[in-house]
Amino acid sequence: MTTDRELDRLVSAALDEDAPWGDLTSETLIPVDAVADAALVAREPGVLSGSDAFRAAFRLVDPAIDVEFLVHDGERFEAGQTLATVRGTARGVLTAERVGLNLLQRMSGIATLTAEYVAAVAGTRARIVDTRKTTPGLRSLERRAVRDGGGRNHRRSLSDAVMAKDNHLAVLTAGGLDLATALRGARERLGHTVHFEVEVDRLDQLDAMLDGGADTIMLDNFSLDELAAGVERIAGRAIVEASGGVTLDTVAAIAATGVDVISVGALTHSVRSLDLGLDLDVRAEGGPAT
Repeated sequence: MTTDRELDRLVSAALDEDAPWGDLTSETLIPVDAVADAALVAREPGVLSGSDAFRAAFRLVDPAIDVEFLVHDGERFEAGQTLATVRGTARGVLTAERVGLNLLQRMSGIATLTAEYVAAVAGTRARIVDTRKTTPGLRSLERRAVRDGGGRNHRRSLSDAVMAKDNHLAVLTAGGLDLATALRGARERLGHTVHFEVEVDRLDQLDAMLDGGADTIMLDNFSLDELAAGVERIAGRAIVEASGGVTLDTVAAIAATGVDVISVGALTHSVRSLDLGLDLDVRAEGGPAT
């Protein structure tokens, strides 16, 4: 979850980047008493995410700006639909507009893409999860966007769980211990609540991972036949995760092999932001809209 403090910190950083010494254009051209009524309109269909960040952008610029969402995070919308209304000082609305839109567009893009992956594996046991391939500083928002799209989250950070990859395993066994013994020794040093995941790239590694007490075994860049064989060999003794180059074209076939989890870096590392726009009417205080 993103705390209020964390949300304000990251949105404030974005505002400081965009207007470090104020909005020179608005302060030069826009009367101080001008009021803006704006509609947030979808230019394409999608799934909403990031409304809290959008609100925070306007609130941190001017607490008197009112933002009301008509569509909520996790809900679908269509092209042309009004998603929210914004009302307040024109200077404030114009200053916050780009930061608010940038965050909302990106998070909605993640939620929309995630929903496509989730729909592609419907009817299977597979859960779609994200990875740590997130935008620096925006991980908490991007993880929320994955959930808004119907996906699940992997570990949040390096501090949350053990995830041993090939380089970790090479160092662990450098002293001559066999892999299963080395893994058991590492497992014994952990608290009982810590999840232990290991990555393999060959079927012949599976027995050692199971003997070593892995909670989850990640099958990395396996073929469909190898994934099915891995699921059969693991036989419920660990959670089976598939990873590596997963796309919308391949995810359904991967899910059909019986894996429990499919991790998809593309949900966050190369997603396209949705096209959302803020349409403004501006008037002098008490005057007609223009």
